[in-house]
Amino acid sequence: MDEIVERLLKLAQDSLRGARVLLKENLPSVAASRAYYVMFYVAQALPWERGFTSFSKHKAVISKFGEEFAKTRLFDPIYHRHLIDGFETRMVANYGVTEDIDRKKASEMIRHASKFLREAKAFLRSDKSE
Repeated sequence: MDEIVERLLKLAQDSLRGARVLLKENLPSVAASRAYYVMFYVAQALPWERGFTSFSKHKAVISKFGEEFAKTRLFDPIYHRHLIDGFETRMVANYGVTEDIDRKKASEMIRHASKFLREAKAFLRSDKSE
């Protein structure tokens, strides 16, 4: 596995751990933001492994993941939906002054992020064996 891909997966794993700690500490908005970053790092790692290495914006990563993995059904398109929703939630969590992210939403994002990371690791292992 490429060194950058390994680093992105480590960042994802660390962000997942951080999201769980933050939720436990009753910081759901910050936990939701970290959960989004789990999905973001995964969505960067997968195309990177396939040679797509230049992304300048979050929306470019989201788009490339959708194009290369969701539309082709290499990944269940629900992960693309979770990534898009996570981006929007992160924007509210980080910049929204009129609304909060509750524990339920943060917990849901952490579950989605955890599953996305697990699926990506399995995919990358199986992709190498083909």
